[in-house]
Amino acid sequence: MRAKGITYDTGFLHAGSDTYEGFDSEAVRRDMRVIHDELRCTAVRVTGGDPERLEIAARHAVAAGLEVWFSPFTCDLSPEELLAVLADCAERAERLDGEVVFVTGAELMLFTKGFLPGETLDERLALLATPHLAREALAELPAKLNDFLGRAVAVVRERFTGKVTYAAIPSEAVDWTPFDFVGVDLYRSSDVAEIYPQAVRDLVAQGKPVAITEFGCVTFSGAADLGARGMLVIDFDGATPRGLTGDFVRDEGEQVRYLSELLDLFEAEGVDTAFWCTFASHNLPEQWDVASYGLVKVLEDGTWEPKEAFSALAAR
Repeated sequence: MRAKGITYDTGFLHAGSDTYEGFDSEAVRRDMRVIHDELRCTAVRVTGGDPERLEIAARHAVAAGLEVWFSPFTCDLSPEELLAVLADCAERAERLDGEVVFVTGAELMLFTKGFLPGETLDERLALLATPHLAREALAELPAKLNDFLGRAVAVVRERFTGKVTYAAIPSEAVDWTPFDFVGVDLYRSSDVAEIYPQAVRDLVAQGKPVAITEFGCVTFSGAADLGARGMLVIDFDGATPRGLTGDFVRDEGEQVRYLSELLDLFEAEGVDTAFWCTFASHNLPEQWDVASYGLVKVLEDGTWEPKEAFSALAAR
């Protein structure tokens, strides 16, 4: 692969909660050095809902020698509100003195109002869990989404001269014509394991460089079967965990196996860039790490220690 990366959460903001409440510029600077020097990544996808935090993290990443994928990740904004955020972030990304790719949002059908019925993320997730309602809503989605993405790319390119992509859910049926990369959050789970390799091949066959903008699994035995649903074993109050939905055996080796198998596949099929999700889950310290996608275990004081998958990624 050309670029080997990891995502870095600067704080996902949802319903008054923040997944990185202790965000600190100096800690982020140290993390970016670790990502470059110890994990040996060449790229980092910087995500979150606060443009200022994104710019701080991106500047530290550039200083560390990393290619930056500047990725606003907002929740429950209207399309017009999101366009304003994208414009602001594109100007910030343009000021960076390094290799930068701009990501025009992520999984908008879930996290932005107006593409599926429902004013909140929880309402939209509930709709997708109802088959007949989901079918009707998804039939109307591609036209709405691609119209918006066309507008979003125009807004970004007026302010940013680098390459542009989007972080899609596979079911969003994105028209990739205005983008420089095909970008997809592509988690393997037991539900899609048989078709997953062909899905990767189909993305590459479109002819543009492919970025797997997210892949990963959490840290308990059997978590690889859940893919993107691994964190659902936690009962949350906002971003704060309240309890687990069952008994789970912590297993760092689960992440290592998943990481190795998918990197083998991405390399074999000609994927350009891949980002493990994620470096750290600051809202899931200590005992909650069983449901964390992070390659490091966050401690109660906000510091962290590497997990087995940290060494596995560095070795690759």
